[in-house]
Amino acid sequence: MLRFAVTRFISLALSLLVASVVIFAVIEVIPGDPASYMLGMNASPEAVEALRERLGLNDSLPLRYVDWITGMLAGDFGQSYTYKVPVADLVAQRLWVSLPLAAYALILSTLIAIPIGLVAAAKRGSMTDYSIMGVTQLGIALPNFWFAMLLVLVFSVSLRWFAAGGFPGWDAGLWPGLKALTLPAVALALPQASILARVMRSALIDTLGQDYIRTARAKGLTRRQATVRHALRNALIPVLTIIGLQFSFLLAGAIIIENVFYLPGLGRLIFQGITQRDLIVVESLVMLLVFAVILVTFLVDIAYAAVDPRLRKR
Repeated sequence: MLRFAVTRFISLALSLLVASVVIFAVIEVIPGDPASYMLGMNASPEAVEALRERLGLNDSLPLRYVDWITGMLAGDFGQSYTYKVPVADLVAQRLWVSLPLAAYALILSTLIAIPIGLVAAAKRGSMTDYSIMGVTQLGIALPNFWFAMLLVLVFSVSLRWFAAGGFPGWDAGLWPGLKALTLPAVALALPQASILARVMRSALIDTLGQDYIRTARAKGLTRRQATVRHALRNALIPVLTIIGLQFSFLLAGAIIIENVFYLPGLGRLIFQGITQRDLIVVESLVMLLVFAVILVTFLVDIAYAAVDPRLRKR
């Protein structure tokens, strides 16, 4: 198990190194000068040059890359060109919106998907199975931002059960905060629940066809007992992968939803950083989200090994 974990950790470190180089290179080739953007079109060349020098934009690319990476390793993500505050402070403020939103959406999608996947597998080939698969296909096909606007129209404009957008802050209390995140979480959870339900059904059907399940049935176990005691655990292996990837996606891919609901999260901060040419915010946030994705993948691999001992020998 230790060897397996060390191997995966080395792979994680190499992936982060490659990702950092790619992110830095992509951000640097984006057209536009942050200093010119900050000072406006009427700024003199001398003022723009002075600001570039103060921001370190005149340093060589290798030096800027090394300064950025070493700073991030030390917990210093740099200073925002626009907000004039450390990027770490902005991340800390916005993370308390994006992280609960991702967790909320993941919990909703899991609670919806696993029972639905179990029912579809148990009723394989029936009208119930076809109906569930049809609904999940529709859930995958619908864009989540369109579904988000539909939720706003129904539950905010018509029924007035939820606010159309904004976030009151956790200082206002747990319930007001969760209530503000409910519609965005539902909008994010719908396609994820659809994907997870289909994976759960396929994995369970495949597991139920294995020899050891037939042996368990031959020993007198009912289909339900064989499913719960033996098949479900092995069927959860691919489901764990999807859940891990979904959490990463929900944390890093909620830019559109956060803008639809005007949530002050990481996704909206990235969008604002791009529009304002705040490069240090964009590259630091993207790197942080890539780290979250790779870390979750690493944890999923460890969970794999815990569930399936055969993987520890690889």
